Amino acid sequence: MGQRKAPKDGDRKVGRRALLIGGTAAAVGSAVLARDELARLWWRVPGVEKPRKEGEVDFAGARWVAASDANWRRADRPDDYGIDMVVIHVTQGSFDSAVKVFQDPEHGAAAHYIVRKDGHITQMIRELDVAYHAGNRDYNERSVGIEHEGFVERPQDLTDEMYEASARLTARICARYDIPVDREHIIGHVEVPGTDHTDPGKHWDWDRYMKLVRTARTAPA
Repeated sequence: MGQRKAPKDGDRKVGRRALLIGGTAAAVGSAVLARDELARLWWRVPGVEKPRKEGEVDFAGARWVAASDANWRRADRPDDYGIDMVVIHVTQGSFDSAVKVFQDPEHGAAAHYIVRKDGHITQMIRELDVAYHAGNRDYNERSVGIEHEGFVERPQDLTDEMYEASARLTARICARYDIPVDREHIIGHVEVPGTDHTDPGKHWDWDRYMKLVRTARTAPA
């Protein structure tokens, strides 16, 4: 999460969704798009959105606590933005303080998930949506952000329960979006271009974590 208020994500750049909306009528008339593709585009017409259920979570067992809608942007990933990355964070504070700031509209940042020291997982933003967690718009649009309770300078905060729960979560995200389980696609906040953050820090055991993710990735869902 870091030490300072993160900049907001900024205005959405014109992307595939906007182009598809603009070209839908012409595509229908000329039958350029396949029928199944057109069926997926109905909700992209202005004023039409995919239905959602309040409080629904993407990871079984997670508890839903909504972040302020000022700290994320509504989307419909992976249809409008492909997801190919998981970004690992450390909160630099307690679980309760992380929840509080993610619910603060003035904070300007939030992650999809927070993993507590005891392994409890809270989801605050749907994976469908773009969370302002990485400090880089492109990385925000293509990633899921996972915060971990603790401080980067305190290795004792990184508990067995936290590693194991987070690894199961990351494994399911990778399975859902066909993300390779490697260090090019599962990265730390410090590795995001343009960031001034250092999390998850030198005490985060990447070898251990990646082994746990690979094991969970091959386990039954």
